[in-house]
Amino acid sequence: MDARMIVVGAGHAGLEAAFAGARLGVAVTVVTGSVGTIGQTPCNPSIGGVAKGHLVHEIHALGGFMGKAADACAIHGRKLNLSKGPAVHSTRLQVDKLRYGAFAQAAILDHPGVVVREGLVVAVEVGDDGAVTGVRLADGERVAGQAVVVTTGTFLGGVLHTGSTKTPGGRVGEAPATELSTQLATLGFRLVRLKTGTPPRLDRTTIDWGALEAQGSDDPFPRFCAPDEPDAPPRLPEAHCYITHTNAEVHALIRERLYESPMYSGQIEGVGPRYCPSIEDKVVRFADRERHQIFLEPEGLQPDALIYPNGISTSLPAEVQVEMVRGIAGLEAARIVRPGYAVEYDAVDARALNHALASDAIPGLAFAGQINGTSGYEEAGIQGLLAGANAALRLLGREPLELGRDQAYGGVLVDDLVTVGCDEPYRMFTSRAEYRLLLREDNADERLAGIAHAHGLIPTARWERILRRLERVAACVDGRANEEGEEAWIVAKARARKTYAGYLERQRREVARIRGETGNLPLPADLDYFAIEGLTRESAERLARVQPSSTAQAARIPGMTPAALSCVWAHARILKRQRARQN
Repeated sequence: MDARMIVVGAGHAGLEAAFAGARLGVAVTVVTGSVGTIGQTPCNPSIGGVAKGHLVHEIHALGGFMGKAADACAIHGRKLNLSKGPAVHSTRLQVDKLRYGAFAQAAILDHPGVVVREGLVVAVEVGDDGAVTGVRLADGERVAGQAVVVTTGTFLGGVLHTGSTKTPGGRVGEAPATELSTQLATLGFRLVRLKTGTPPRLDRTTIDWGALEAQGSDDPFPRFCAPDEPDAPPRLPEAHCYITHTNAEVHALIRERLYESPMYSGQIEGVGPRYCPSIEDKVVRFADRERHQIFLEPEGLQPDALIYPNGISTSLPAEVQVEMVRGIAGLEAARIVRPGYAVEYDAVDARALNHALASDAIPGLAFAGQINGTSGYEEAGIQGLLAGANAALRLLGREPLELGRDQAYGGVLVDDLVTVGCDEPYRMFTSRAEYRLLLREDNADERLAGIAHAHGLIPTARWERILRRLERVAACVDGRANEEGEEAWIVAKARARKTYAGYLERQRREVARIRGETGNLPLPADLDYFAIEGLTRESAERLARVQPSSTAQAARIPGMTPAALSCVWAHARILKRQRARQN
């Protein structure tokens, strides 16, 4: 029987997993609760953002789907952090929600290497040898496969909260995967309860646009596809976003009705995202702030497309949401089409997985996306691509694709998840990457396309085109080509490379040292990190919690900066000299 890979779920992680497996030549079956919701952007209709844009560029460099889909459906685009250096420049595209879903559905349903089936998976089937043999559906049917990638998002034991109202579901109108959650626990996986949320959606015809500040796109319009790609999608018409703010009266209302928020009433047990808080959290945690910014973002180009008020995620009762929204400038007559809500769900403790995002305990079983404790489409997408590729490579008897922390933000993310785990929804930031100067958006293809080609994730023609592109950049860097005669995007890549040349060499030496290539040093189990000079309290707390046995292991702890690692390495070297003198 031919090897088959099963992908459970068809969100952003599921799509990338399925496409990666199919690109490697493995037969793929995708099982989803609803074909009509494939590839949805159920929360913010945007792709990219700070550090998230880096992930999308990496997905694209590895032959993935998300960057091309975002370009095909983009209606607003900005390059963030332009006042800073190129290392942290981040692309963010607002997409047409309906078009993005339709684009994803067409891509997966028309793919010759993928079969899509509707159904609710209730169990992962495991054979007598302990390896996966497929999945079982709610109607009793079994789907056979030698690899299973679970990408259930927020559906695992999902419950929706609006005020005191609780509704089982992974998102509005869709049933949760409760039985699967229970079964994973019986298989030995530790589950943690997490929470995320979404704001109310507004009727665009009831908003006073004239009272608001418009925000257009950047010129040139940012893209994830490179200009020399022959299949880069054409541009859609542009839509403006608008800016407004909360105010003291709105904050007073929220404080007055805080007891009705399920987050503060004790109804929700799950931990929410620290860096993407609800408006209730913002008002409580930042009590000194008189206002919070809100971006009114259109969910599409259609005349009846809803407006997403980015910045007021909430689970307050629906009637309180109406009062809150109408206290905001420009929204005095706004009509809420769908109230905001929180979703509470189960996630797997990813420390049970290896760097291929697979279980060692149950061969053939892998997990990707929010089920691993992350938040965001982009974090889900890179996990899906890596988990799907590795599941397929295992079936083909080939070596896994594992990215280092110095190779990709995707490598940072996976390493963070499987070595330390997360007790709150994980979001990618540039500060999480110790070697962020090496990991720019502009050099994603330089870093990863060769790896993608070697593993069979991109065709030779694409790899050769990228090599020609890199040669043009190199010619500008070393003076063999005049910048005046080159295209602006090639010149920008060359200038970024030249800007960071000295820093990059220093970071490469640091990478070699931390990896142990030029000296990995042991760390004693009873080391008092709070006593190390120059080490911040936050870094000391992280180190004390993990108690790494070596400087190389210390480097794999999430959030450890190069400065902190240098302090630890220097201290370890002092201890080594002291031991040598004693002996």
